[in-house]
Amino acid sequence: MTRAPFEDRRHAGRDLAQRLSRFAHRPDVTVLALPRGGVPVAAELASALDAPLDVFIVRKLGVPGQPELAMGAIASGGTRVLNEDIVSSLEIHPETVDAVTADEAEELARREHAYRDDRPPIDVRGRTVLLVDDGAATGATMRVAAEALRQLHPARIVAVLPVASRDACERVHRVCDAVVCAEMPEPFHAVAVWYDRFPQVEDEEVMSALALAQAHPAGEGAA
Repeated sequence: MTRAPFEDRRHAGRDLAQRLSRFAHRPDVTVLALPRGGVPVAAELASALDAPLDVFIVRKLGVPGQPELAMGAIASGGTRVLNEDIVSSLEIHPETVDAVTADEAEELARREHAYRDDRPPIDVRGRTVLLVDDGAATGATMRVAAEALRQLHPARIVAVLPVASRDACERVHRVCDAVVCAEMPEPFHAVAVWYDRFPQVEDEEVMSALALAQAHPAGEGAA
């Protein structure tokens, strides 16, 4: 079996930092991570680029009985994007979609409170945002994040992914100004396949990364 291109998420972040060196030490750049898996990737990237780090909360809408398969996603502000192909092909009823949405909205609100500790989010108006996740199979989560982020009026949104399917990258590119993806293997299978180690990221790791970013603001030099 071919070795996975990334040892873990932090290794992926360091790899992406090399590809995105043109964004280093720029006062107009912000790194936004999609929790929870995108946070270790983004933390390494933000540190290397000397850019501020924050999270943008998005929740995948998993298919009942197949939670890893996304039928859509929601983000802060109430934005929802559905993968109509999945919903139609699996004949998922609207009531089921609404029920899953309600459950995920509750978790989204909890994370907003826990991660930020009541701090306001970084103002991205007029800034270049590097929107980071640990991978994308369908692109639904990144798409809804980008569409919600547009409402905050950034100058530019660059989707940043260590690994993604070619179809996901194409879908994401429709709603972002640019996409940077280190690996686009075919067949894709699942995000976890392309990492040697892919443990679940816990809330404590997210909060620790954000606290460290707050303690060492951008402009003081990369860690």
